[in-house]
Formats: sequence, structure tokens, C-alpha cells
Amino acid sequence: MKKHLKHQIFSIISEEADKLGQDCYVIGGFVRDIILKRNSKDIDVVTLGSGIDLAKTVANHIGPKTPVSIFKNFGTAMLKYKGLEIEFVGARKESYEKNSRKPHVEDGTLEDDQKRRDFTINALAICLNNKRFGEMVDPFDGVTDLKKRIIRTPLDPVITFSDDPLRMMRAIRFSTQLNFIIEEKTLAAISSNKDRIKIVSKERIMDELNKIILSDKPSKGFKLLDKTGLLEIIFPELFAMKGREEIDGIGHKDNFLHTLEVLDRIVPNTDNLWLRWSALLHDIAKPKTKRFVPKQGWTFHAHNFVGAKMIPGLFRQMKLPLNEKMKYVQKMVSLHMRPIVLSEEEVTDSAVRRLLFEAGDDIDDLMTLCEADITSKNTDKVKRYMKNFQLVREKLKDLEERDHIRNFQPPVTGEEIMEVFGLSPSREVGILKSAIKDAILDGEIRNDYDEAFAFLKKKAAELGLKPLSNQSE
Repeated sequence: MKKHLKHQIFSIISEEADKLGQDCYVIGGFVRDIILKRNSKDIDVVTLGSGIDLAKTVANHIGPKTPVSIFKNFGTAMLKYKGLEIEFVGARKESYEKNSRKPHVEDGTLEDDQKRRDFTINALAICLNNKRFGEMVDPFDGVTDLKKRIIRTPLDPVITFSDDPLRMMRAIRFSTQLNFIIEEKTLAAISSNKDRIKIVSKERIMDELNKIILSDKPSKGFKLLDKTGLLEIIFPELFAMKGREEIDGIGHKDNFLHTLEVLDRIVPNTDNLWLRWSALLHDIAKPKTKRFVPKQGWTFHAHNFVGAKMIPGLFRQMKLPLNEKMKYVQKMVSLHMRPIVLSEEEVTDSAVRRLLFEAGDDIDDLMTLCEADITSKNTDKVKRYMKNFQLVREKLKDLEERDHIRNFQPPVTGEEIMEVFGLSPSREVGILKSAIKDAILDGEIRNDYDEAFAFLKKKAAELGLKPLSNQSE
């Protein structure tokens, strides 16, 4: 392991720990990632003694003005050095009360500290003291679990998950991120403890859920959440999408599985968390809008609009940001059917202009979502859709270059309309503004001030409005 500890920070920590007479280890994710050959810039250092004292001496060694962030309540300290973030903590043991995941903490041994870790693969430690520098300490055979690609708890998983239920989410997140299998006994313990997740804050749950969504194959995580019973508790709206129903021999697809397929399909094309959330939520209103119509089959009429109305409530309930990110997801959900409808019909300039007007700068993301939404097993149908989507993309590019509709601002403003016709804010001003916008989007006039102003005078005359005499030219 010595070859992985060549960074100067490790020799500094080793020297200062020996001066203080404190046993010292690098532990957890950094060690795990060494074995997995993954880059990690976060280093956790555990010491038998004061982590804060060790951090201060290390900082002083680096340079007298090296800043140290100290968290006395937690007995931890953190500093940054040459692109690395190093956190220091004294070895400890923990005990829990039933209604809280906040532990009672006492000083402990290295073994105590490793026992309190969530998984065997995160309990690995490497000694940094000079005499044992680079020596691995692996009491729970975490290295073997890494090689076998297994998630397992160091102690009884029922107790581990009952003590800190967030670990259930972390088990599923690590399994998804690393493409590991959750060991059978550990997986069963998640199911038996699923109701304990209710004592965990929504913010912490969402942190883990976001990491699942940002993984290479998020469907794995959501299927595990469903299998263990967690999904119904933390995300009942998504759980409600599960299953197929059949009437008169006519069935519909499983919208839960379809949604996961769309999410997986969008992953190679975007790292944007909120576009991935849009994929996850694009059909969220299908359970609410599902109807069976004789001789027609299953319909989900207006599920995009109903879904868009659900987004603020969902974001509020899940403690997700109620800002532009929410509005972006709302827009994606609302518009996700539009390019599909366009691809099924003749692609008119007017329809494409209107789509570009409503989507604005998010049009490329919307097209990416819609292409991911084509999950048909009929290859000819998929090819036809994708070919038509390409036509829509070409039309979008052509019309944007010609008409500048993206983030469109009317060439004649409401203020100017009021000034020209001597109007105060009124219904007539709105009618005239909408008429100009529609005329441009329908291709009746160009997105040009002179054409828009001439059209305005004509439309105003139809409403019986005349420009003031000094505004007639």
C-alpha cells in the first residue's frame, strides 16, 4: 500500500502523529478507492487521540498560515492541501437511541471505529505511523468483499440499519454506483428495517437519491429501492406507476419500468441532474390520468400538464430546490409530448416556431429527453421516430437562424402599444401583444420591428383603435 501513499501529505501526517505519540490511520472511502483504482480527493484520517490537535500540528507543518476548520461539537477538523481535502477525527465508538440517528459518542479504539462503519468496504484502514507505514488493517475482510463486489455490513445488519437508517440508502447507492451486489442477509435487513427510514431527514434521503440518479445505471438503484420496500415510503408517486392493468384483453405498459428505461437511456447524453430528474418525472401523472375508453383502449390524457402541476408539490415535499431548477423540470415535463407529436405529423414551420418559443434555451435538453422517451421494442418504429426527430432538430436550427425565436421578445412592447394608442394597461393591450406574437410564430410576418408595427396598426383598426395623431407615422 505504500506506493499509494506517495503524496506529501501522508509523510507530513506520519511525522506529526509520531511526534504526538498518536496512532494514526487513513480510513474509509480513500482506501476503498485505492483498491478499486478510482481517484479520490477526500481523505479521512482517524487517530487514537485528538483529531483536532493532529490537524493543527499538520497545518503548522505545512505553513503557519494554513487554515484549519474545527468542529468542536463533532471532535473533527478539516484542512485542504494541494487539491486534497483531509478530515481528522479521533477514534470513537457509538451508541444509538431508537428515535434518533444521532449517536452518543465516546473515545474508542481503532477496532471500535471500524465497527461503527457502515460497510466492510468502508472499514479498511492503512497505518500512517512510521513503523507500520502502509500496513493494511482489515478486520472484516473488506478487501475480499471489494474483489467479490459485495456490499456487507461489519456487524449485524439489522442493528446497523436500525441504528442509522440512512445506511440503507447508502447501501443501495453504493451498489448502484459501484455495480456491486448487496449481500443477501444485508438486503433482507433493509427490508425488515424499511420503516426506520422515516426518522431520516428528507434532505439526507435526497442527497443519496441524487447520487443514484447521477450514477451510470440509476435503474438498478430504483429497482432495489422498490424490492426492499423503501420506494413506497420515500417516493410513493413513483411507486404508484408500477404494474400493468388489462381490460377486455387490452393492457398498457408498466410505466414504472418505462420511466427507468427512459432514465437509463438519457444517462449517456447528459450529466445534468435536473434533466435526469425530468426523465424520472416525465410520466409521473399517468396514474392520476389513466382511463380505459371502450373501443379506444387506455388513455393518459393531459398527463404532461397534470404532471407539470405536480412538480412544485413534489419538490416541496422532497425538500428539493424551489427555484429555477424546479421550473426547468416543470417545463420539461409540460413540453415532453410536443416533439413526439411533431415527429408523428407533418413538421410545419409554425409548430416548430411555437415549440422553440416555449422551450427557449432548453430546447436541446427537451429534444434529448424526447429521444430517450422512445423505448418501443419495434425497431422500425424507433428508426422512424428518430428520423423524424432529426427533421425536427434541423427545422429548429433553420428557423432559429432565420427568425430568432429562441427566448423571443416581441419587437413592439406593451409600453409602446399603450403610448401609440393612448391606452392604459388593459385587455386590448394584451390582445394586441398576443396577436403580434401569434403572427410571428405562425409565419404571417417576420420577427422584425417594421413588419410588426404595420401589423399592429392593422390589428388595432379591427378593434376600433386609432393611433394618436403624432404617432401615426
